[in-house]
Amino acid sequence: MGTTLDVLNHEMVPDHQIMGEEEVADLLATYHISLEQLPKMYHDDPAAKAIGGDVGNVIRITRDSRTAGRAEAYRLVVKRPKK
Repeated sequence: MGTTLDVLNHEMVPDHQIMGEEEVADLLATYHISLEQLPKMYHDDPAAKAIGGDVGNVIRITRDSRTAGRAEAYRLVVKRPKK
């Protein structure tokens, strides 16, 4: 009998959204990078699990910034390697 915690409702967790294929293509073209060059996020990350992220998805993370007003970061969801 446990309680469920929605990590996305915590004040310290920024907004996470799964990007569509067209958005990802635009992102890669804008920065002239490949998908593998994006920073990684494990598939079992609590925020990735909460939004239904799967291996191969690109997640847009939007957080408030004192200097920029709003900052966006992008992560490629990958499978956590076995130990």
